[in-house]
Amino acid sequence: MKPVLATNSLPRLIPRFGDANVLVIGDVMLDEFVWGKVSRISPEAPVPVVWVQSESVMPGGAANVANNIRALGGQVGLVGVVGEDRWGAALLADLAARAIDTSGILKAARPTTVKTRVIAHHQQVVRVDREQRPPLPAGTVERLIETIKARIEQVDALVIEDYGKGVITRALLESVIPLARARQKIITVDPKQEHFDLYRGVTALTPNRAEAGEAIGRELETDAEIERAGAQILQQLACDGVLITLGEDGMKLFQPGSRPLAIPTVAQEVFDVAGAGDTVIAAFTLALASGSTMEQAARVANYAAGIVVGKLGVAVASPQELRTILNSHPTVAPLTRSRARARRPMSRRR
Repeated sequence: MKPVLATNSLPRLIPRFGDANVLVIGDVMLDEFVWGKVSRISPEAPVPVVWVQSESVMPGGAANVANNIRALGGQVGLVGVVGEDRWGAALLADLAARAIDTSGILKAARPTTVKTRVIAHHQQVVRVDREQRPPLPAGTVERLIETIKARIEQVDALVIEDYGKGVITRALLESVIPLARARQKIITVDPKQEHFDLYRGVTALTPNRAEAGEAIGRELETDAEIERAGAQILQQLACDGVLITLGEDGMKLFQPGSRPLAIPTVAQEVFDVAGAGDTVIAAFTLALASGSTMEQAARVANYAAGIVVGKLGVAVASPQELRTILNSHPTVAPLTRSRARARRPMSRRR
């Protein structure tokens, strides 16, 4: 257990990130970027002609969550599937170069999911998705579960990243969540509506406005509707926290026995929101695994997201960038315990 920090300075949390070990489970993807310029409209159709000047790739989906955790200094492993194709090979090589543990990534008989963004003059022109989402064979799901079981004792937290591409299944959740709860691991979830009932007892969920609305069956247009949704999800799932991200309106944190906490955005400029949700759950989980309170973790996540939306393309925040912004925004709550799981009895998880 890490010692209590008798300070109200969130920057003191950042050196702890290197001691935290997180396992990210979910749909891994490759983000491809085609960078160019536009000087004319096509004579064939009313669309811009992009003159390609460069191309690049980045980890996407659950791989981007792992990338964000590693960029902030945390230790991270990844569990998911890729195809036996050049895209899968490129993704594994890129992740290994970033010191992300890829030994939990299996190769499946389907293509690697690839999202290609064409960007010209700092604007995204079009996105092209290449993916297939047939159900994974039962044997592959069982191998994923065994992979998680083999790693769970060594990690402080699990992130479940459900993009609806087939890795996060009912069978996997019914096995992994009770396993992690029994070992008092932090469990955070970026959810999809079809699996909401299986997230009962996790540490926290980080849905966006649309996902929170889908969970309760109605759109959330007003602040009152958001607060009712957060309270309803919190009660139904008996979790420690629900952090609803609201884009330019920041985010709102819900905890049992506390009033909803509105956290305004700190973004100064917004160039690209791609991957911002990945940054939120990555920073939020890493902070919890490093000893922060739920409120502090939410504020750290908000600052990290404010950094990445000011960059073009799917981006990450560095410890130095986060330390700078935290130093300019002092917080009031002191750091307390070393693990989110120590803050409430396990009996409430049953």
